[in-house]
Amino acid sequence: MTQSLLLRLALAAAAASVAVPAVADVAMAKKYNCTACHAVDKKLIGPAYKDVAAKYKGDAGAAAKLVEKVKKGGSGVWGAVPMPPNPAVPDADVKALVDWVLAGAK
Repeated sequence: MTQSLLLRLALAAAAASVAVPAVADVAMAKKYNCTACHAVDKKLIGPAYKDVAAKYKGDAGAAAKLVEKVKKGGSGVWGAVPMPPNPAVPDADVKALVDWVLAGAK
C-alpha cells in the first residue's frame, strides 16, 4: 500500500511539472497590450488580426516572420507607424499569439 501511494504521488508530481503550451486569445493580446494598436476585425494604429491572417494565408514562413516582427519590431509593412519591439514577451506567448492571429484570431 505504501508503494502504491508513493507511486501515485510521484506520478502526480511528474504530471504537475509538465509544461502546458500557451493558448492565445484576446485576453493574452490584452495582457501584452497588443490591443492598444490591433483589433480582431478593424484597423486601429496597426492592422486588424484578420487582415494579417489574410495577407499571410498560405505563406509557410509567415509564423517565423511574424514572431521576429513581434519580438524585434519593424516598419513599412502596414503603414508609417512602426511596430514596437516586444522583447519582454515570453517566446512561447509570442508564438501562441502569432499562431492565433494566423488562424484568424478566433
